[in-house]
Amino acid sequence: MDLQFAGLLFLTFIIHLIGTLAYGVQITGVTTKRIAISLALFNLVALISRTANAFQAPLLAKRIENSLQLAYPASLEADFRWLLFATSLATLAGALLIPTFHRLLAQAVLSFSIRRSVPKVILHGFSKAGILHLRESIRLPQPQMLTHLSREQHFPLRLVVLNAFVIAVWTVGVLASLYAGYLQPDYRVTASNLSSIINGVATIIMFASIDPYLSILTDDTLQGKVGLGSMRRAIVWLVGSRFAGTLAAQLLLIPTASFIAWLAQEL
Repeated sequence: MDLQFAGLLFLTFIIHLIGTLAYGVQITGVTTKRIAISLALFNLVALISRTANAFQAPLLAKRIENSLQLAYPASLEADFRWLLFATSLATLAGALLIPTFHRLLAQAVLSFSIRRSVPKVILHGFSKAGILHLRESIRLPQPQMLTHLSREQHFPLRLVVLNAFVIAVWTVGVLASLYAGYLQPDYRVTASNLSSIINGVATIIMFASIDPYLSILTDDTLQGKVGLGSMRRAIVWLVGSRFAGTLAAQLLLIPTASFIAWLAQEL
């Protein structure tokens, strides 16, 4: 494994790790009753993901350019498979870290409410008290969350399946468009730009169905209409469907890339 590809794996891992941790923001907002601050502070973490995403695509495009010159297609497909495997691994890691991340974010929210300054919150995190709280915040997911998934279910199964589909499309969208550029080198610029259309469809589905339902569930939990346990179980379902989506992306890679390559040629 060369250094460039190791960097791509790392960037991919960070992007999907933070994407999985995002599910913990809803729980933090409910427990602290400060949803706006929770989202604002998480957006600072999300900047890391956006920065990683900005570097990932050019580096991967460069790798494809090199592959076109050296002509080793089998190795290139294997690279894409490993990148997709990194998304699944990052999702699992994120699932394990959600309880810890939730506690740390909750502490950051409370600290910001007092200090009213992001730099002061960050500095406090490196203080003796902040490091002590970090150690105390380390938690693993409780096994009973899996055994009680069917109890008082407030998250429809159709949304679980839909979320898995959306994640699969998001995960494979950019990678498939870039791989399509390898399959059709003469149209690789067109193919790479088609990823925005594919991801756009997934985004519309997410914003039109999954996000509104999760928002209603969050509001109902804040108002006491739904127990916090029900919301936690909904998050478990979402994280599980996200992991399933990253696995499904492996199956979608070649068919999606072939379709994009054909579409780029026919446009």
